[in-house]
Amino acid sequence: MSWWDDTDGGDEDEPYGQYDESSVRVRPNPKGNRPRTKTRPTYEDAPSGWVTNVDRGRFGVLVTDADGEHVITATKARELGRKSVVTGDHVSLTGDVSGSEGSLARIVRVAERTTLLRRSADDSDEVERVIVANADQMLIVVASADPEPRPRLIDRYLVAAFDAGLDPVLCITKTDLADPAPFLAHFACLDLRIVTSRADDVPFEALHELLDGKVTVTVGHSGVGKSTLVNALTGSTRAIGVVNSVTGRGRHTSSSSVALRVRDGGWVIDTPGVRSFGLGHVQPENVFRAFASHAVPVQDAPDGIPLHQAHDWEIVDRVAGGELGPTGIERLDSFRALLTGMGAEDPGTA
Repeated sequence: MSWWDDTDGGDEDEPYGQYDESSVRVRPNPKGNRPRTKTRPTYEDAPSGWVTNVDRGRFGVLVTDADGEHVITATKARELGRKSVVTGDHVSLTGDVSGSEGSLARIVRVAERTTLLRRSADDSDEVERVIVANADQMLIVVASADPEPRPRLIDRYLVAAFDAGLDPVLCITKTDLADPAPFLAHFACLDLRIVTSRADDVPFEALHELLDGKVTVTVGHSGVGKSTLVNALTGSTRAIGVVNSVTGRGRHTSSSSVALRVRDGGWVIDTPGVRSFGLGHVQPENVFRAFASHAVPVQDAPDGIPLHQAHDWEIVDRVAGGELGPTGIERLDSFRALLTGMGAEDPGTA
């Protein structure tokens, strides 16, 4: 007799004979039988690591344990929600942190960031894109020629560096192709650290002195030789682009930010080359403060007023009237253009 056969004389109201509701197997709760709780783990004792690269939802994380340093692969845990994880983040991990083939850990917590470099699509776009976290300084790479240097793009890098709390360093490459002095004159009023480099001669000693013990993020226009410089300093073999002979523009060779160890100490975070650097996320008053506090020595402020504490456009105009000289005025014009593009009032007409 089949189990569904009702020929055993069972009740007509029981279509399955001797089987009733109590005989039906109750399926377990697919989410588990444990009651839900609002208590969440704190991961206080979770292993920690440092994010070295991001690639399509997978993160390379440098972990240090009893066996030394090794890079593991991790994914972002669901409980982080929309919180971003970027190169340079200090994170807490669970899961397999051995780094063995096929292993995958989870990033469950992101530590508070000390610095945060961001950019937007343009100056009117308030949606920011986080590039790097926890860097110490920014190495701005620019060529003396091929492609031609763009002072106003460098101004944007400087504003982004000051806004992020990074110390800027200016590296001029290809100085064998053109004299960098006219270009550097634009930044004479800034107390910038400057390193020069020829196409066939990387200034290792000067750069290592600046990079040793630091986390340095590199930025630069496509084709300026940034990847060549990074490869020489780190021993990496990242692709090197060429400059288009027709457009004078470089080709993008880096698609994502990656941290590379400098041979004699420190870390370099190489970022994709860009042709624009939007500052829509920066408050206009921060543009002014960054420029004034770094561009003008305090002792040169009129009536002894430190310019980084003076939020009066008239003071800027008085200084630009002669104390900074022609290059200072050009830089002030550049910042006026930045503020205008961001929708702020032009200080020259305020």
